Amino acid sequence: MSQKILVLPGDGIGPEIVAEAVKVLQRLQADFGLQIELEYGLVGGSAYDQHGSPLPQDTLDKAKAADAILLGAVGAPQYEHLDIAVRPEKGLLGLRSELQLFANLRPAMLYPQLAAASSLKPEIVSGLDIMIVRELTGGIYFGQPRGVRILENGERQGFNTLIYSESEVERIGRVAFDIARKRGKRVCSVDKANVLECTELWREVMSKVAKDYPDVELSHMYVDNAAMQLVKAPKQFDVIVTTNMFGDILSDAAAMLTGSIGMLPSASLDANAKGMYEPIHGSAPDIAGQGIANPLATLLSVSMMLRYSLNHAAMADKIDQAVTAVLDQGLRTADIHSANTEKVSTAQMGDAVVAAL
Repeated sequence: MSQKILVLPGDGIGPEIVAEAVKVLQRLQADFGLQIELEYGLVGGSAYDQHGSPLPQDTLDKAKAADAILLGAVGAPQYEHLDIAVRPEKGLLGLRSELQLFANLRPAMLYPQLAAASSLKPEIVSGLDIMIVRELTGGIYFGQPRGVRILENGERQGFNTLIYSESEVERIGRVAFDIARKRGKRVCSVDKANVLECTELWREVMSKVAKDYPDVELSHMYVDNAAMQLVKAPKQFDVIVTTNMFGDILSDAAAMLTGSIGMLPSASLDANAKGMYEPIHGSAPDIAGQGIANPLATLLSVSMMLRYSLNHAAMADKIDQAVTAVLDQGLRTADIHSANTEKVSTAQMGDAVVAAL
C-alpha cells in the first residue's frame, strides 16, 4: 500500500530545493520499490498570493490525511507589511499546531569533509554530533494573551506569554530521553530557571522524568551558558532538550558549527511519529531563483522522513550514504565551497546524489 507524502514547496528557495528532494524520492520509487504517492499543496506566501491565507483549508486537509509532509521553506520580504495573522510564518506555525507536531528534532552533525567550512577550529568541531530536541507547539510562540496594546499614557506596549504545562514538558522530555538511549545516553536540559518561573517548572519536571531513565545522565544548563558552551566546547553535548524559543535560537547557532546551515535537516513529530520534515535554513530570499542553494539539508530531511515516519530505515541509509559519497567527490554548493573543491548548482548537487544512489 502506498504511503502518501504531501509536498509543500513554499517560498524563496523552497521550490528549488524541494525539486531535488522529489528527484531522490522518484529514484527510490523507480529503482528500489519505494511505494509512495506525492501530493502537492500551497503554504506560506505562495498560499497567501492565491488564497489570501498562509494555510488554506485544502492544504490543512491534505496534511492531516498524509503519512508525512515535506516542506521547503516559508517567508519573503514582500510579505512583511502584512498583518501578523496572515504572514507566511503563520502557515508553518498553523501546521505545527493543527497537527500537534510537538517534538522538533534538529541534528547538528559535522561531516568530516566539511571541517574546514566551519567557522570554528577543526579540533573544536571535529566529530561533532548533537541532537537538539525542541518543544514546538507551546511556549512563548503560542502562549496567550499576546498582542500590542495602548497604555493609559498613549504609549504602545507589546506583550507575549511564556507558558508550559507539566504534561507538555514531560512529553518532550520523554522524546529526548528515548533518543538519548540510542545515542550517548546524556541529556542536557536547557532553561532559564534562575529568572523564569515557567522554566523553573520545566527543570523540576525534567528531573522527575529522568527518574524513569536511570541509564541516561541528565544535566541542566541556563540558556545563556548553553549558547556560550556551544561555541566553546560543543562536543560536550549529546542530546539537548529545551523550550520552543530557546531551541529555535540554539539550533541555528549549532548549525553554523557544522559549516553551513544548508546542511541541516529537521523533523517535527506528533505522538505517533507522523511528521513534517524541512531544512532548518529558511527561505533565503536573497538567493532565490539563482540555482545556487544547497539542497542537501532537504535531502537529509527526506532521509529523516523515511526513518522516523515511513519506517524505511534502509532507504534512509541509502540517502545518507549518497550524500557522503557526493561530498567525498569534492562537490560543493556555494555555501560550503572552499579551495580544491568543485562548485556546483542546486540541480547539479541533486543530480549527483541521485546518481550516487
